[in-house]
Amino acid sequence: MGSHATLDALFIAAGAPGEPPALSHGSKWKEWLFRAGQDPTVDSLAVLGNVLEEFMDLAPMAGTNEYDTWSERRARVEHALEENGLRYYRFGRVLPQGLTVAHSEPDNHGTSQVPPKPTKVEELLEVIVRGLRRAMHPLTHRRKGTQPLSFGSEYDVQDLLHALLRPWINDIRPEEFTPSYAGSSTRMDFLLPAYKLVIETKIVRDRAHARRVGDELIIDIEHYRRHPGCAALWCVIYDPDQLITNAEGLKNDLQGTRATPDGQVDVRVFVL
Repeated sequence: MGSHATLDALFIAAGAPGEPPALSHGSKWKEWLFRAGQDPTVDSLAVLGNVLEEFMDLAPMAGTNEYDTWSERRARVEHALEENGLRYYRFGRVLPQGLTVAHSEPDNHGTSQVPPKPTKVEELLEVIVRGLRRAMHPLTHRRKGTQPLSFGSEYDVQDLLHALLRPWINDIRPEEFTPSYAGSSTRMDFLLPAYKLVIETKIVRDRAHARRVGDELIIDIEHYRRHPGCAALWCVIYDPDQLITNAEGLKNDLQGTRATPDGQVDVRVFVL
């Protein structure tokens, strides 16, 4: 499962409620799933499916030792689900046995596989940003005979984010310039003028860049703080190879309100 940070990121992206339980690895995931099952506002089967999706759907190369190990572990997961009256379907869907994917409307308990509609832009962005990796999954692992998409550059990530935002937000302005700072200006990735909110994306390219990305964002924050249309800045760092060694430390260093006489901006940081 990897580090605590990796486990926390997986469960948060899956929609698990509350803060990460302060427990060991083996107890943390059980407590978090139990908590999801006890919360009437949470679709616990959707959370479970989201947690399992990448493991269940992404098989190693056939004929390798890794594939044999994965097959055994996957079979154990399927058996555990069956013992509890559940079944896993592709793309992170866990349903009660006897309920097919075609009929995955709300079950007898009133829960639904569809998340509630956000009421504020911050709720919408939280869902979209934390779900970016899940949104990439069916595009990078498409059906046989179709060309998979890749997300190896910042432009790839920006295009996906832009596509996910467009149905919800009418006015999205990519690549608007910021006021000058230290003799230079920079281009915003996305400005949402109705909400005075900017989204800045970064993709970690290598270990050297992982060490520099925080410094890059510090400079970006100074640019954005001076922009009259930017009151909030969301920094989205895509780190697919987990090269940032202290993601929580990076977030703590950058998040919060940055204010001086020439401007103020509230900063949030996400490391995916």
